[in-house]
Amino acid sequence: QVQLVESGGGLVQAGGSLTLSCAASVSIFSINVMGWYRQAPGKQRELVAEITRTGIRSYADSVQGRFTISRDNIKTVILKMNSLKPEDTAVYYCNARPPYSWGQGTQVTVSS
Repeated sequence: QVQLVESGGGLVQAGGSLTLSCAASVSIFSINVMGWYRQAPGKQRELVAEITRTGIRSYADSVQGRFTISRDNIKTVILKMNSLKPEDTAVYYCNARPPYSWGQGTQVTVSS
């Protein structure tokens, strides 16, 4: 079973930046699509960014131009987040699409 461990979250002021990291137990090149999802309190989990095995990236409209998804090595997916807004506050998860079992996620809190 694929295991995914997210890290890098924290508390940041609006306008700041954070970089999230996702460590996979298998090569991410064996997975067709890897993505970053987030879930804010009282809201459904949403996909914010994804990258295909061939390197094609796509983003939710709400983060387009501010977030960048990339692969650091064969087992790590990165989400670079710039110009953070309070509405970006959520628990962030990485997973495949369709998803495997969910990890613990990493909390991102953006203060105004």
